[in-house]
Amino acid sequence: MLPAKKTSKSRTRTRRSHHRLKSVNYSVCPKCDHAKLPHAACPNCGYVNPKITLKLGKESS
Repeated sequence: MLPAKKTSKSRTRTRRSHHRLKSVNYSVCPKCDHAKLPHAACPNCGYVNPKITLKLGKESS
């Protein structure tokens, strides 16, 4: 079935208004002041929060 009336440009663009890309939220590295993703290692200096600890398994030989 065909649409009864033409959809205006305004209505089409209003419908698509939330299809845009979301901006990336960067934070600043406390050591080198380089932009980095939050909760991730700095790509410039490799700094990771020292409070974070990882439980690693023992290496079996």
